[in-house]
Amino acid sequence: MAGGAAGQPGPRRGPSGGDSARDGAGGHERSAGTAHRGCRSGESWLRSAPLRSAPLRRVPGRKRLGRQHRPFRSAGPLRSAPPRGGTAAGAGRSRTCPAMSGEWLRRWRRGGPAERPGGAPAAGPGPPPPALSYRRPKFLPGGGEEAPRGGRAVRGAGPERPLPWGAGYAEVINAEKSEFNEDQAACCQISVRKREPGLEEDEEWLILCSTQFLTSHYWALFDGHGGPDAAIIASNYLHYCIKQKLEEIVGGITEAQPPMHLSGRCVCDSDPQFVEEKHIHAADLVVGALENAFQECDEVIGQEMEATNQTGGCTALAALYFQGKLYVANAGDSRAILVLKDNIVPMSSEFTPESERQRIQHLAFLFPKLLDGEFTRFEFPRRLKGDDVGQKVLYRDYFMEGWGYKTVEKADLKYPLVHGHGKQARLLGTLAVSRGLGDHQLKVIDTNIEVKPFLSCIPKVNVFDFALHDIKEDDVLIMATDGLWDVLCNEEVAHVVRSFLAEHRTDPQRFSELAKCLVCRARGKKRGHRWMLDDSHEASYDDISVFVIPLHNREED
Repeated sequence: MAGGAAGQPGPRRGPSGGDSARDGAGGHERSAGTAHRGCRSGESWLRSAPLRSAPLRRVPGRKRLGRQHRPFRSAGPLRSAPPRGGTAAGAGRSRTCPAMSGEWLRRWRRGGPAERPGGAPAAGPGPPPPALSYRRPKFLPGGGEEAPRGGRAVRGAGPERPLPWGAGYAEVINAEKSEFNEDQAACCQISVRKREPGLEEDEEWLILCSTQFLTSHYWALFDGHGGPDAAIIASNYLHYCIKQKLEEIVGGITEAQPPMHLSGRCVCDSDPQFVEEKHIHAADLVVGALENAFQECDEVIGQEMEATNQTGGCTALAALYFQGKLYVANAGDSRAILVLKDNIVPMSSEFTPESERQRIQHLAFLFPKLLDGEFTRFEFPRRLKGDDVGQKVLYRDYFMEGWGYKTVEKADLKYPLVHGHGKQARLLGTLAVSRGLGDHQLKVIDTNIEVKPFLSCIPKVNVFDFALHDIKEDDVLIMATDGLWDVLCNEEVAHVVRSFLAEHRTDPQRFSELAKCLVCRARGKKRGHRWMLDDSHEASYDDISVFVIPLHNREED
């Protein structure tokens, strides 16, 4: 995702790649396909992930950063995740105080020290928390161990650990653009219980068979840049943040019209002198919960990566089925589409510097000091030269969708805030995305200009109401990182989906096989030193991750 402005002499991209990462990518409150009996707290699962005692070696971000990219320096030898079952060295590691347990998240929200069971605060600051170790999603065969890179073998979820709704998943690593597969995935079932007055915060029950609980299903993809760290942290904790935010508003979403006051009683009567209350629907509360969860997860990632001296960021695409509706939240350039019998329904918007030019320019207009005199906020059809000074040229500002003419001043010769077109568009000559999680430490190289103020972690949420549609057996939601969409358009993907499902109606693993088919189609075949599609066009060299989620198999709340 991140990259320098290709072929341009402007500012260069700074090192944004860290690499220490956490174990348990794709972890979740209830592991997909695992029999779940009795109760289990979100905190108890978060404490179960094995820890690393040392961060991974820093490696270059795999996105092509152009000629101006400065190589990273190694910070030590690489250590892979421990094998399943642990090692002698890992057997002695504590499983009760990971860097980000449920208690860690609650303490972080309160802004205070952790408390001992007896109520006394913990004594003094402890050592820096260890980083999560790098591994693949836990629901993959092998428990998340990395597959050999040779031949870019496609990996998929197996029948021994079925995913929610019988969904399919497949992935493939990049063509040696980086040492790691920087994509991550997660899926789980989340149970939400309304907090009762006087209920202690630690009493977070996950009982799947109780009428006191609302159950949702969750799938998510994270595409890292500058290293795998942010994607792994997000894959472990975004679902936890979503659960917390749903619990905060669950009292409102159980009503047809969410009450103005969550206490359930009207604090003051309506006054005819004031405007009538807006009509808010339950779906609006869920959308707000997702937006808040993304923001909180971004803040958690910032604190965690600062504490463990990690860098980097990721995009995030999450799907949540809750109370008969499908919510798809996207921050970045991954994409989700519904492939129905008769049409294709886009369920996400891609956020790039080009698509969010006006928002980014407006921020620079309001806070010009963010550019530190190194960039111009105006957009021009091409880079201006000294000969253009005094001439009238085409330009666009934050309030313009169309184009106008302005007289070029010397300040306009600076590097544009947003420059390039399509996949070559860059923010501050550095990033190819305008929304995502992480990147708190990222600066434009050779400057003190921070990129984070121009990034947004807030997703755009689209809602699909199942009650308004007649869902067919072969209707599916396709979620994929940009490695797929770089070489396949929506129509091509839909054609593959419909043809494959029509030919494999009796195959119980057809959705898993379809995910592999889509990944193989985008990866192409190796011819010499190049990866090519069947039509002889260049295939995707990026990491590719795909979820295929059958809508007809949905499990009701």
